[in-house]
Amino acid sequence: MKKTIFILGLLVLTIFGGLYAKCKFYDPKYRLENARTEVKKLADQHEIKNGDLIFQTSLSGQSNAIQLATKSKYSHCGLIYKDGNNFYVFEAIQPVKRTPLDKWIARGQGGKYVIKRLKNADEVLTSATLQKMKQVGDNFNGKNYDLTFEWSDDKIYCSELIWKIYQRATGIEIGKLEKLSDFDLTNEAVKEIMNERYGDKIPTDEIVISPASIFDSELLTTVKSN
Repeated sequence: MKKTIFILGLLVLTIFGGLYAKCKFYDPKYRLENARTEVKKLADQHEIKNGDLIFQTSLSGQSNAIQLATKSKYSHCGLIYKDGNNFYVFEAIQPVKRTPLDKWIARGQGGKYVIKRLKNADEVLTSATLQKMKQVGDNFNGKNYDLTFEWSDDKIYCSELIWKIYQRATGIEIGKLEKLSDFDLTNEAVKEIMNERYGDKIPTDEIVISPASIFDSELLTTVKSN
């Protein structure tokens, strides 16, 4: 009898534990609430600043292919700005836009993220420079997401947006530019995406900047990892 009660007790704990985990990690409402708490903590502890870069593992359909091709778990990134008391992420999705930081964090896998900053940010990111960065970004605002990762300004993808804003506003190139052929295109998931978007004409010489390349830049330091 005692053994049966013990087993039933374990079963109940397992069920309720599973429900709690689902609420905490999968339910959009709880994910957003957790992210709001996280952003408030970041702001209160002064751990985020204008011009910081933020990275996450996206839940988009192409995320896995990007991770495999670049050998990195980070598949999406954006640029943090402060507006009044609120923080936003300027990002290239569909379309390029400004997203509240809490919603941006909640949208990523497990609500996990990494924030990085220029090592000499206090010297470089003056008020005038930040204003210039925003002006450069305004030229991309509302543009379509670039599914074929072309190095033009007609459409834009996430890491390209960051790279071009920093380069054009400060002259600093964060991350090494590569060619599409430099990535690992051998995995079947990557091949499927490439075939969908390019067919038999893969532009292997196309200039590309990946989230991984920016993430690994020696010009940056990690200020927060969650």
